[in-house]
Amino acid sequence: MPLSDVACKNAHKHAKTSTGKPFKLTDEKGLYLLVKPQADGWGKWWRFKYRFGDKEKLLSLGTYPTTSLYQAREERNTAIKQIAEGIDPSDTRKKIKTEQQLSVENEKRLDSGLPIINSFEHIARDWLASITHTVREITHQKKIRRFERHVFPVIGSTAIGEIRSPDVFSLIKPIIAKNELETAHRVHSEVGAVFAYSIAHGLFIGDNPAQAVAAQIPAQKAKHRAALTEPQDVAQLLRDIYSYQGTYVVQCALKLSPLLFQRPGEIRQMEWKDIDLDAKEWRYFVTKTEVLHIVPLSKQAVDILEAIRTLTGNGRYVFPSSRSDGRPMSDGTIITALKTLGYTSDVMTAHGFRTTASTLLNEQGWGADAIERQLCHMPRDQIRAVYNRAQYLDERRRMMQSWADYLDGLKSGGNVIPFKKAM
Repeated sequence: MPLSDVACKNAHKHAKTSTGKPFKLTDEKGLYLLVKPQADGWGKWWRFKYRFGDKEKLLSLGTYPTTSLYQAREERNTAIKQIAEGIDPSDTRKKIKTEQQLSVENEKRLDSGLPIINSFEHIARDWLASITHTVREITHQKKIRRFERHVFPVIGSTAIGEIRSPDVFSLIKPIIAKNELETAHRVHSEVGAVFAYSIAHGLFIGDNPAQAVAAQIPAQKAKHRAALTEPQDVAQLLRDIYSYQGTYVVQCALKLSPLLFQRPGEIRQMEWKDIDLDAKEWRYFVTKTEVLHIVPLSKQAVDILEAIRTLTGNGRYVFPSSRSDGRPMSDGTIITALKTLGYTSDVMTAHGFRTTASTLLNEQGWGADAIERQLCHMPRDQIRAVYNRAQYLDERRRMMQSWADYLDGLKSGGNVIPFKKAM
């Protein structure tokens, strides 16, 4: 017989007080009320017994009278319907409980400024942490900034399993519209890497949604920094440099740039502690290639450094900022000086001194390996690069002095016949 509300209310009266053991009052279709003695009386729990597959299972439906007989039957009927549809009610209950716990945890994370669990930002930051040891710190920070600027504001809070290709494209489109194609390709590649990471860890099921977006990003045209490579043009450039009327610090930095042809950032951040004028060497750590680099100094380069040492030798930097704030000369100073001389960025750049030297030195017979090493273009085998940082040093010493002499010849208006490598 089905239970009645009165029977449920008076269930404890059916107890065998002599034993005080739990007992059941059966309703129908697998529903029953479990009555158990407690310190303060009797407790009553709704239970639903069912079979799913080949297993007998039990589902808790609450306590009486908090959950009434009517409510217990409604929940039982819902469970029976799920079973008929091939759904295990216990799994549904566990899923709901997990979602509720996740919701509570996410509220705590948001209050603490953390991304919600399994959101794109959450997985992306896990991926970023996993690759920390594989990239330089400066590179890693750039990756983080790209995500924070371009990606997280768009899809950061979205569950990673809900993101599709149009969502990925929606964050790439504004970058393309600004014609920042290099950034667009980098962002696309890094977003794709996050999805690959999530797929490998079982957090995303399906194809990588970033793949379909690749074809929608225009190819980036290679940018070549402008440089003068004809001897007569270089000759005029040198004469203009030596007529520059800017501050003495900038004059010296500008004169030294073609003699050393190192990266502009490395020249402007040159430190006195790295310079040995007696040995005629500049030794410093190149952050781009993470290797100690040796730059032989020609007599002309030493003369320039000796001259400026009286002005800046007591400080850290050879070419300090004009603001006297303890920082090196700004990265736009040489560019500005060149523009003042009439050399716009489509004619000659600060980085162009490297191209000028590389082109003319190769044309004039110097060994390609020595030139590449002087440019600090390190081989792919970084371990070999560290051990061979002084490789070709004797040849490079001769090359740097001959290069300085050649530039002097050009500047003075002498014949611009390519010199031959000194043996």
